[in-house]
Amino acid sequence: MVLKMRTAFIIFLFFHGLVHLMGFLKAFGFAKFPQLSQNISNLMGGLWLVATVLFFTAAILFRLKNNFWIIIGTGAVILSQVLIVINWQDAKVGTLANLVIFMILIVSASSFKFENKFQKDVSESLTSQIISEATITERDIQNLPVPVQGYLKYVGILGKPKVKNAKAIFKGKMRERGKNWFGFTSEQYNFFEDPKRFFFMEAKFRGLPIKGYHRYKNNEASMNIKLFSLFSVVNLKEPELFPTETVTFFNDLCLFAPSALIDENIHWQPIDAFSAKAFFTNKGVTISATLYFNEKGQLVNFVSEDRVDVNTHRKVPFSTPIKKYGIINGYKLPIVADATWHFPEGDFVYGQFYLQNVEYNLTVLK
Repeated sequence: MVLKMRTAFIIFLFFHGLVHLMGFLKAFGFAKFPQLSQNISNLMGGLWLVATVLFFTAAILFRLKNNFWIIIGTGAVILSQVLIVINWQDAKVGTLANLVIFMILIVSASSFKFENKFQKDVSESLTSQIISEATITERDIQNLPVPVQGYLKYVGILGKPKVKNAKAIFKGKMRERGKNWFGFTSEQYNFFEDPKRFFFMEAKFRGLPIKGYHRYKNNEASMNIKLFSLFSVVNLKEPELFPTETVTFFNDLCLFAPSALIDENIHWQPIDAFSAKAFFTNKGVTISATLYFNEKGQLVNFVSEDRVDVNTHRKVPFSTPIKKYGIINGYKLPIVADATWHFPEGDFVYGQFYLQNVEYNLTVLK
């Protein structure tokens, strides 16, 4: 659906630009158009041609997903509308087309501005990173509970670089209680020495485009979800969100960056041969989670009671049962997992996540 809409808009831009070519052709006597009753000077004809070129260029840049189309498109609309006003009797209907394009320009500019906040946060964090060539050895994991050691060996972290950051790409679907599922794609960056998490999501909710940015940095956490990248439908920055997002951060670490489980800010409490409890501290806030493993060494579930459901503002047990493993960039990682709230009235799966790719120790924004 999105691809069809993009294609339709590209065709619309080309067609609108093509219409402007009529002014150029009439001005220089290349063609006659009965519907154009007013005289058009060579200067005006040249400007009609410029408008055509600008619309064509905007269409090509839009097709290439180059945000410079916003500047070119804005210039095209302004020039077009000036020419329409000058030739109002013949060209006034073009105002409607310019209005449509202008509305899409506003949405595109807002989307660019919103996503740029995410990219700026990531870029600033990447530039402050120092990536070493140190690798993980048996010594690094020897004091961890036995099932955690088994998990890290199963994943395949030994002999591989110590992880400073990770970029993960997900596809999946989410829902609220009593509402239908909606699909999403997400891109996120996690930083481990000074814990940060930047999660950017795009989705269609009831057919309408939404984008969301979860930001976890320093001692603050925020969640902003916007309709058309313009209107905030969720905008949270509350004290209880920080420990909640600390659980989310630690969950990410366990699932797609297990190399970071050797972090000194994690304290372990052995339970038995197939489970262990972890206490993770960041900025004076400590959360806990119990990790469950199977006989293969796979992590099969992550359970924490320190997360708050933002809809009910209640602390609710949270888990991410893992459904499937796969090999990504040489690591055996969980690639399918559910996100589940365990309400007193019953369990509710609110998210299903499918890991597409993970990259570690990046130095530049990708």
